[in-house]
Amino acid sequence: MTPSYDSVEVGDALPPQTFPIRRADLVRYAGASGDFNVIHWNERIARSVGLPDVIAHGMFTMALAARVVTDWAGDPARVVEYGVRFTRPVPVPDDDEGAEVEVTGKVAAKLDDGRVRVDLTATHQGAKVLGRAQAVVALA
Repeated sequence: MTPSYDSVEVGDALPPQTFPIRRADLVRYAGASGDFNVIHWNERIARSVGLPDVIAHGMFTMALAARVVTDWAGDPARVVEYGVRFTRPVPVPDDDEGAEVEVTGKVAAKLDDGRVRVDLTATHQGAKVLGRAQAVVALA
């Protein structure tokens, strides 16, 4: 059920989600986005520039975090603003496990005109991978 402005309170938690990321996901994202930077698919090059492994695209990680908000809001069009800072890469090993990004969110403020600000926390292995992740959502 889509939340309404009157039904949410500051501090309300959004349902947390964990997103698996495998190398195949990076290939699909590269094809969809056109971002074929070698650090997202070539382990040798990624390591040669100081990365621990191939890393997930930052915009892919950002999109995964946004899903927590869009799933909660019930309609992606309700998200009227969204921004993050990329704080740490998400290494994606070439194995059956891949990586996981855990995302939590909470209503941080009730704004004017039926809008709320949601603050998100996205982590990989306990470390924040997105900073200042915030979305403004227009609720009915």
